[in-house]
Amino acid sequence: MPEYKAPLRDIRFVRDELLDYPAHYQSLPGCSEATPETVAAILTEGARFCEAVIAPLNPVGDREGCTWHPEGVTTPQGFREAYQQFVAAGWPSLAHEEAHGGQGLPESLSMAFSEMLATANWAWSMYPGLSHGAMNTLSAHGTPEQQQLYLTRLVSGEWTGTMCLTEAHCGSDLGLLRTRAEPLADGSYRISGTKIFISAGEHDMASNIVHIVLARLPDAPEGTRGISLFIVPRFLPDAQGNPGARNAVSCGAIEHKMGIHGNATCVMNFDGATGFLVGPPNRGLNCMFTFMNVARLGTALQGLAHAELALQGAVRYARERLQMRALNGPQHPELPADPIIVHPDVRRMLLTIKAFAEGNRALIYYAARLVDVVQHSTDDARRQEADELLALLTPIAKAFMTEVGFEAANLGVQVFGGHGYITETGMEQNVRDSRIACIYEGTTGIQALDLLGRKVLMSQGELLKRFTRVIHRFCQAQADNAVLQEFVGPLASLNREWGEATLQIGMSALQNRDEVGAAAVDYRMYSGYICLAYFWADMARVAAEKLAGGSTETTFYTAKLQTARFYYQRILPRTQSHRAAMLAGAGSLMALSAEAFLTDY
Repeated sequence: MPEYKAPLRDIRFVRDELLDYPAHYQSLPGCSEATPETVAAILTEGARFCEAVIAPLNPVGDREGCTWHPEGVTTPQGFREAYQQFVAAGWPSLAHEEAHGGQGLPESLSMAFSEMLATANWAWSMYPGLSHGAMNTLSAHGTPEQQQLYLTRLVSGEWTGTMCLTEAHCGSDLGLLRTRAEPLADGSYRISGTKIFISAGEHDMASNIVHIVLARLPDAPEGTRGISLFIVPRFLPDAQGNPGARNAVSCGAIEHKMGIHGNATCVMNFDGATGFLVGPPNRGLNCMFTFMNVARLGTALQGLAHAELALQGAVRYARERLQMRALNGPQHPELPADPIIVHPDVRRMLLTIKAFAEGNRALIYYAARLVDVVQHSTDDARRQEADELLALLTPIAKAFMTEVGFEAANLGVQVFGGHGYITETGMEQNVRDSRIACIYEGTTGIQALDLLGRKVLMSQGELLKRFTRVIHRFCQAQADNAVLQEFVGPLASLNREWGEATLQIGMSALQNRDEVGAAAVDYRMYSGYICLAYFWADMARVAAEKLAGGSTETTFYTAKLQTARFYYQRILPRTQSHRAAMLAGAGSLMALSAEAFLTDY
């Protein structure tokens, strides 16, 4: 596995120079404690922890995996000890309310730390990562008593949390779930059913696990309108709030997976387990969306993590690996061959990975900035705008970032050639670990339908206009900037085309609803490439200004400009193939009969 080094310089560039986080924090109530000095100290110490403690466990987790036994699940060697250090340092409490034991810092600061944690070791990071969503759910929907009992211990990291949605017969169609919740005389509920694919569902890292479970009450209406949300702890808390009697919930098996072996993905059996209602009856799915939206941004972060890890490994290897001579003659005549980084095709792969890693960092940190505004602003109009932008960008970030993160991980293997295919380099693990990101928290197709169907067409294009106006204002402001014309012109043209193509799909969908499903995935990729085009144009602006101002970091800022140019010339043209596909209609997709897919060989 490549030696992970936290990309602190690029993180600072995006946060401070591109998105002006220092001013952002000072403009929001409750965020003023995130001073530049505090932020710098947290990121520096976070980087040290991720590099020295968490990253070395990444190949260990892949090699050893988790072990099931009747009493529970044992995590790989070193995982539990690292979690104890994580809790002792106060990392779980970073972005949670002080009233519940948190440090009260902004969500976006936690997101920056989470990026480093995720890139260092995605499998390990999932254990505390699932707790984050459980905390947000209980903070928004739990009673004061539930918050005091469960939330404070989740915030401290003493306990961890999960989300239990999926059942064997239903994945994203939660209206089909069968897990039952029977009310008891004492106000609790008896939860019965089986959930599958439960990340961090059972482990030995914390003293208790708080499962957030979707189940159906006896008198519940059919479909998603009849789902309720419950807390089901692994151990029932005693009178002092400590883990007491074992609840009737157990891990039936660990899934045998393609990747993320260090994280226990469990089949969880609820055999009349004691649970406690969260939020109103039959409104569980609404409450769960608090959890799911956080999880979707967290999964988007996984796409960035695998691209960053691929970049670090591939660049180091390409600078050291000697093979053939440059086409224009030896670049290093003192060596028996040139490093492969001189070859155009290797450059193509490295720049593609770099463009995705750094572009997606800008996208996810922009989304995290919006989360801060939604959570902290007292300006209703500002909060509504941020919430609507976030609604549009979340499915784009989740689906686009994970798809191109997987592409970047594959390119990392390709740069290594045969050495990428073997275990020792760790690049093939990066591919295996990255593949799940396109599936869980809603597959690429589900996210695409959410984007085009629910967010864009059902809002009659208003949510899309929120972001196209951001791009339009940028293009207007930079219209006379000669340095940026190679970016501003194409971006403005695509921004107009985005709206026109959306209208065309919407008109077709009025006649045939299949047009939405037929166009959705290409529309989502098309949208993602345009989003990154905006961020790369803005990063080029900042870099050009820094160079014009006499910055001594000429290599760093010149690389930004050159990568932006590569993105526009070599990656952004992909939008046109996606546009052609999404406007081609549903005919060629739906004409073939189901029987014709299989022929008698």
